[in-house]
Amino acid sequence: MVEIISKRDGPRREDVQVKRLIEQNRSTIVRLADQISGGGYSASKQPRQQRKAEGLIIHVGGSATTATDAKPSIQVTMNGRVISKDQNTGRQLHHIGDVRNRNGDQTFVLATKKNGFFSPVDDTIAEALAGLDGSRLTAAYSEEQLAADIGARLGID
Repeated sequence: MVEIISKRDGPRREDVQVKRLIEQNRSTIVRLADQISGGGYSASKQPRQQRKAEGLIIHVGGSATTATDAKPSIQVTMNGRVISKDQNTGRQLHHIGDVRNRNGDQTFVLATKKNGFFSPVDDTIAEALAGLDGSRLTAAYSEEQLAADIGARLGID
């Protein structure tokens, strides 16, 4: 046999007693709070009047960024991510794939749904780089050469 013990509905008896005690002594508590804070407690409870704007308000924040065309390049990062980044700003434009260790070999894995990536590359990029998917990196074929081949296939210098 199983007995189910559930929590009672409503507040606990102790909580009700404490709330009643606080409400009964509210004026004394407020008076002590004002005495300790120098009147700051009651002042903080008063509604504040919002200031109205007068005249023209101009906010000047840092310098405006110039809109320049992105100058993409392909890079293999230290953690094995193959990315396209803007040489002007250093920001990542696209995640193209990863260099992963498979059976002791360094292999390029293209960022596609088939390879288990949540955010795959566009179909045009996937078609252009399909021949490089699964390429092994060796002493003869380095990360720099992989980046150069990806750049050549995508038309990036």
